[in-house]
Amino acid sequence: MPLPEINQIRHISASVRLDESTAAEVDHYAAFIAVSPDDVVDTALNYVFSKDRDFQGFLRTPQAKQVASTLRVRKNGSYGELEQPGKKLIAGVEPTTSVRAVGA
Repeated sequence: MPLPEINQIRHISASVRLDESTAAEVDHYAAFIAVSPDDVVDTALNYVFSKDRDFQGFLRTPQAKQVASTLRVRKNGSYGELEQPGKKLIAGVEPTTSVRAVGA
């Protein structure tokens, strides 16, 4: 059995707006811990989502399954929107797969 657990993660490119000061802090934090700004944002959001008990409860409701995605996902060199949740991504989205070792 291998020591580290290897997870393949599917990434998409999306455009979001941040306050200028928040963007600067993301860059500084990324430099501080020697990772990419993308990893800082992804990890920070996952942390918040996992710690918010009310949000976790909401995710188990029928209303959560009906939320339409409004995230602007990169496709064909430009940004658009995803299809409804539960459906495949619109053709042209540029997913990438990376491998991340999870601590042993």
